[in-house]
Amino acid sequence: MKPRYGRAVRSTRVAAVLAAALPATAAPATAAGAGTPGDRGRAVPLRVATYNIHAGAGQDQVFDLDRTAAALRDLDADVIGLQEVDVHWGARSDFVDEARALAGKLDMRVFFAPIYDLDPATPGGERRQYGVAVLSRHPVLDAENHEITRLSTQTSDPVPVLTPGFAEVVVNVRGARVHVYSTHLDYRSDPSVREAQVADMLDVLAADRGPKVLVGDFNAEPTAPELAPLWTKLRDAAPGGGGTYPALDPVKRIDLVTVSPGVTVSGARTVASTASDHRPVVADLLLHRRGR
Repeated sequence: MKPRYGRAVRSTRVAAVLAAALPATAAPATAAGAGTPGDRGRAVPLRVATYNIHAGAGQDQVFDLDRTAAALRDLDADVIGLQEVDVHWGARSDFVDEARALAGKLDMRVFFAPIYDLDPATPGGERRQYGVAVLSRHPVLDAENHEITRLSTQTSDPVPVLTPGFAEVVVNVRGARVHVYSTHLDYRSDPSVREAQVADMLDVLAADRGPKVLVGDFNAEPTAPELAPLWTKLRDAAPGGGGTYPALDPVKRIDLVTVSPGVTVSGARTVASTASDHRPVVADLLLHRRGR
């Protein structure tokens, strides 16, 4: 057995981050659509998606956030997990706050969970952040940025340490509450860090009740041994789906939508797009309002 590097913990700054991240047009969690007692037990549809947006650059390496937004809009998803999201990160993305910008373009709520939070590039500037995010059309009741084991890409000699960047939101889908998580696992050939990350994520999921949807860039195919523990608690929503990486001519399926028992998958597909170097995955789900 490979060593575990620690147990996932919860951030104490999430409430403030969530409030700051919501677009001005976002409805409060008590908005219409929360469901009525007579609705309990009925299945409600939810379309979820995952997309590694490559910091807004397409397969052609050209930064074009409008193109990214158009690709996301075409998915027509209610909740979207994003990976490789820049917030004032650098010149490669024009120092844009991509999380807020995409939420504004799509008229969706957003929760951004930074992996890295660095000093500004220039004195008095915005902090440089990079991480994952969740966009939602539905009210967000709660959100947390969890820590999981990571090897930093910001140092020449990284060691595995617990680091933020595992996003969780609790979404009210017309009375059904669902936990949605967005993740980005380690890309290196050595699977040991991904193995630890899977264990850390399962610790987080075990602490939450009700239906769960975990999406992200796993940097491993579903049959990889390090992902095996996931399938004891979750299932792959698109086991027959097409490859997702690289976008132009994919040979690997590493971008996944996974769901907990009790969540019905009515359909799923990989979407052809070169707005990133990955392809997005969309899944149509059914939830039950009795879920809490």
